[in-house]
Amino acid sequence: MKTRYILTTTLFLFTILIGFSQEATIKGVILDENSKPIQNVSVKTGIIGTQTNENGFYTLDIPANQDVNIEFTHISHKKVVVTFNLKNGVIKEFYPVMSTSVEQINEVVISGTRRKEVEGIITLDRETVKKIPGANAGVENLLLSLPGVNNNNELSTQYSVRGGNYDENLVYINGIEVYRPFLVRSGQQEGLSFVNPDLVQNVDFSAGGFQAKYGDKLSSVLDITYKTPYQFEVNADLSLLGAAVSVENISKDSKFTSIVGARYRNNNLFVNAKQTQTNFRPVFADLQGYFNYKFTNKFHLSFLGNASLNKYDYEPLTRQTNFGTLADPVALIVFYEGQEKTEYQTYFGAFQGTYFANDDLTLSLTASTYHTTEEEYFDILAQYNLGEVNSNIGDENLGEVEFSEGIGSQLNHGRNDLDALISTVQAKGDLKVDDNRFEWSIKYTNEDIRDRLVEWEVIDSAGFSVRPPRTIPINEQPYTPYEGPITPFTNVRARNNTKINRIQAYGQWSKRATLGESDVWYNAGVRVHNWSVSGDGIVSSNQTVVSPRAQFAIKPSWKKDMLFRAAAGLYYQPPFYRELRDSTGTVQPNVKAQKSLHLVLGNDYSFKMWDRPFKLTSEVFYKNLTDVNPYTLENVRIRYRARNNAKAYAYGLDMRLNGEFVPGTESWFSFGYLKTEENINNRGYISRPTDQRLKFAALFQDYVPNIPNMRVYLNLVYNTGLPGGSPSYADPYDFQLRLPDYKRADVGFQFVLVDENKQFQSGWKKPFKQLSFGVEIFNIFDVQNSITNTWVRDVYSKRQFAIPNFLTPRVFNVRTTMKF
Repeated sequence: MKTRYILTTTLFLFTILIGFSQEATIKGVILDENSKPIQNVSVKTGIIGTQTNENGFYTLDIPANQDVNIEFTHISHKKVVVTFNLKNGVIKEFYPVMSTSVEQINEVVISGTRRKEVEGIITLDRETVKKIPGANAGVENLLLSLPGVNNNNELSTQYSVRGGNYDENLVYINGIEVYRPFLVRSGQQEGLSFVNPDLVQNVDFSAGGFQAKYGDKLSSVLDITYKTPYQFEVNADLSLLGAAVSVENISKDSKFTSIVGARYRNNNLFVNAKQTQTNFRPVFADLQGYFNYKFTNKFHLSFLGNASLNKYDYEPLTRQTNFGTLADPVALIVFYEGQEKTEYQTYFGAFQGTYFANDDLTLSLTASTYHTTEEEYFDILAQYNLGEVNSNIGDENLGEVEFSEGIGSQLNHGRNDLDALISTVQAKGDLKVDDNRFEWSIKYTNEDIRDRLVEWEVIDSAGFSVRPPRTIPINEQPYTPYEGPITPFTNVRARNNTKINRIQAYGQWSKRATLGESDVWYNAGVRVHNWSVSGDGIVSSNQTVVSPRAQFAIKPSWKKDMLFRAAAGLYYQPPFYRELRDSTGTVQPNVKAQKSLHLVLGNDYSFKMWDRPFKLTSEVFYKNLTDVNPYTLENVRIRYRARNNAKAYAYGLDMRLNGEFVPGTESWFSFGYLKTEENINNRGYISRPTDQRLKFAALFQDYVPNIPNMRVYLNLVYNTGLPGGSPSYADPYDFQLRLPDYKRADVGFQFVLVDENKQFQSGWKKPFKQLSFGVEIFNIFDVQNSITNTWVRDVYSKRQFAIPNFLTPRVFNVRTTMKF
């Protein structure tokens, strides 16, 4: 009740802090028909005006929350007139193309994201991505505030969507598919996401029912577009968690643009706050760059590159976890020896050539290579004491262990190495014919993966070695001596050299039209995916799947602003390397593609409340999955059975209400309901590891009226508990208990000294285009969330105790951002 009261009070206080900023900003680059910047274009609204510089760049402050007509005029080009209606404080980038022959734009009302809405895509503001607080701030952090997107581990940037797992999500940057490390086992090992938020221009996300132009995965698409710079600019972000710097530049002739970002992250702030005392020496760093050169007006060549180093040295020392009830408190005390050394080095490079044949036809060719070398070495001995805790209030020994119920030890050993090289060549085409649009592609991918897997675990309880489950003869120690050789509780050894060749192709058609007085949009397409698996000691296999998909949207001519969407498709997920490897480490080349029939119905209702814009988005979905490859989920590590011996289903409802709860800022509330179950070997339906039944989230942006430069950002998430927390070897039918609910609230306070509307011509603030300082409080209510359990065994009583592994407690962070 106390937590609920604090949460309600906090929300109330944040929602009444209303500000009165009444300006928005338009900026961009004005180009001619040949994509060259135009100098000295007059940009004017009323008595307010400006001109473009030598690079065609302009910026203009306009009144907010009202229709504003802006005229773009030039002596040798036809006038362009555009109508904008922007929210308070919004910075809108607009890039008009001025014609020498016709006045191509008469009057346009910019609605922001309506073009994407018909495709079932959510567009997120890149400035919001950078400002919202979170243990892993960035694009993925903002995704977790959306309905249907879940992750119960704040140290991880991975996410599950509508019942899928972490491997079922597509991520693109500038149309190029990107990957993540293979061996990562826990969230605190991950470090940095591939996506650098300082380089981001657009963020589009689809939670299901996506088009044929996107790849073969079962759950979602995250489509990122990196910036094309229009002026020199430096951005920096510094905090106790690390630092990030990005540099944007453009040549004088505007032919060459570049943006480069470097990041460093250190998770010590979080790891040192957990219950396990450690020596922790992480190094998470990366360097990314996106470069574009215009050889001619019709041919552009770009390069996207990334080099990343995640080095994780972890030496646990001691741990004490108290659990149980007030009447029966129990404590686990662990003393550790040994350490873990994990290192992931990834390198990615992609060249993309784009040919603009004419205004209607665009062709592109992309060649990319992804190389990762991963080492996971650990030897950790854990000696534990499980006992009853003194709960007598006033006793001098209160909280100390008085009686040991079980003692034992556990030795984990690992020597895992993986070297993966993934090379891709893809050709794309995009043709517009009247109101029709045709898109097509063919893609070849070669995956060369070399893997050594050596893991074993020895468990000792009260001086007796615990043998593997379901072994014969049954372990009756200590009552009946066992005289055979000591066998590790788990023992996995494998060496695989695997090659996978893929050929993918798609074609799709879309059209905007009218149906009576209603506007409609159609999309239909099909994908074909052929793959073959071969390697040392592997019997070669070859398979092909065909994936048809379709979308339809209609906007009736009603007084109420309604948009209805429907999507259906047969989606496949051909197995990646990890899905081919079974629990013994052996590659099973005949694993089929998991198949899912998607049905999605959606509605967008835009309306005004308190004379401010709002939108309610609702979607219902159903998935029927066959040829399912079952898996277990432990922290963020997925282990597949490499057998298509299950079927499953998922259905649910996602809702999001977003708008100006506080004038001038966008906030939203999300609700999601999900049910997903699987039937393995016809044993009956049980909950899947990602069966997250209920999800509530709220994202609030606010500012203080009496202190207009003080901004407040609040990120709230509540997820009901996942099934699991079972030992990795266990039969899922024996462990269907759920973990505790996940509850988290992060808040950030930012004081703005310099921004677009507050510039200085003298003094120490003059060099800055933007400068702010802030404080972030993660997990402000100090909720003890857990994602896995440590299982302790007592050989005498045959009992197993599930001790929760708690995530991060309340943590404070200091942060500053600046732009030059």
